[in-house]
Amino acid sequence: MFKAWFAIPLWQRVIAALVLGIITGRLWGPDAESIKIIGDVFIAFIKMLVVPLIFFSLVSGVAAIGDLRKLGAVGGRALLIFVITGQIAVWLGLFLGTVIQPGIGVDTAGLDLGPTPAPNETTWREMILGIVPQSPVQVMADVNVLPLIVFSLLIGIGILMSKEEGSPVQKIFDSGAVVMQNVTMVVMELTPFGVFALMAWVAGTLGFDALIALGKLVGLNYLGCLLIIFVMYSAMIKLIARLPVIGFFRGIVDAMAVSYSTASSNATLPVTLRCAERNLGVSNSVASFVIALGATINMNGTAMYLGLATLFGAQVFGVDLSWGQYFLISILATLGAVGAAGIPGAGLIMMALVFGAVGVPLETIAFVAGVDRIMDMMRTTTNVSGDAAVAVTVANMTGELDREELISADDV
Repeated sequence: MFKAWFAIPLWQRVIAALVLGIITGRLWGPDAESIKIIGDVFIAFIKMLVVPLIFFSLVSGVAAIGDLRKLGAVGGRALLIFVITGQIAVWLGLFLGTVIQPGIGVDTAGLDLGPTPAPNETTWREMILGIVPQSPVQVMADVNVLPLIVFSLLIGIGILMSKEEGSPVQKIFDSGAVVMQNVTMVVMELTPFGVFALMAWVAGTLGFDALIALGKLVGLNYLGCLLIIFVMYSAMIKLIARLPVIGFFRGIVDAMAVSYSTASSNATLPVTLRCAERNLGVSNSVASFVIALGATINMNGTAMYLGLATLFGAQVFGVDLSWGQYFLISILATLGAVGAAGIPGAGLIMMALVFGAVGVPLETIAFVAGVDRIMDMMRTTTNVSGDAAVAVTVANMTGELDREELISADDV
């Protein structure tokens, strides 16, 4: 029985749990709230992973650069593009959420969700001072994510500066990152049960208004990802790399297909490398460095979604966000996407990072958990496409691109 259960792909189990949860909630009605505890346990496990996953993943990702000198011709350009495109992606999500307002109209008055956290009203001076981790241990205990990210980045840079003497420490963080990814995969196995309970609760207690809102969120997630892929990435290929756009997408179609089906940047990494080298003409040195780095820190689809989901939660629970908090979301969503592991469901874990900073209730995760896998597939495709687009752009800038190889792909 257990073998048969695990033989079914996780995404299929999640979709089945989503449908069964909606049916159960509609039939059971408000009493479906009695099984919400199962979903609460799932959310608690997700919150448990936030600090160790960010800490190990970020330190390992920075240390993976290998040498500070690599942050020159190749690494510097790649990192700059990753940051710029990440910011564009976040603000796209914030724009879509502000204009369409997918969370408006959901009545949560009858729900016992506890008090809504007050918005963060700290001044910009306090915010700047707050990013300095005066006590890293206290920062981790309080799940104060922004100084945690700063501390993680500094540890990664320190490892790079230590060179060979820092190798033993780097191995520890590399191993820790792998361990946390595996722990995350174990927690993700609980997703069908959590999704079933949460969707039964949502459908039974909130009714079709909540389901319509979730449908809008899914639609906006796909719209945002498609805009990133076919507008932003196409502009990079056409205007910066000055290469044929159709040839580029034909060259990475295999990687896009695998990433959509697996919802994992890490699982798609070998396919992305092969497409970049064989179909797009990127040199092995650039492809291996940029794409491997991108699989860790280039998460534009996730960044866009974190901005969109934060506004969704704010609208559902009536939390007013200031422009200062919009900017805080843009920073945390970008950095949170960097810290997101390249495995299915990692975006859910990063939500706790952004929501807590701007006073959006973590119960928002309960709303979106049921449909997250559907959105995660598209977000991963966006992330993987971005890895290839940046690799081609950087390779063209540094003279490491076989243009004939890419042009020939346009004629296939």
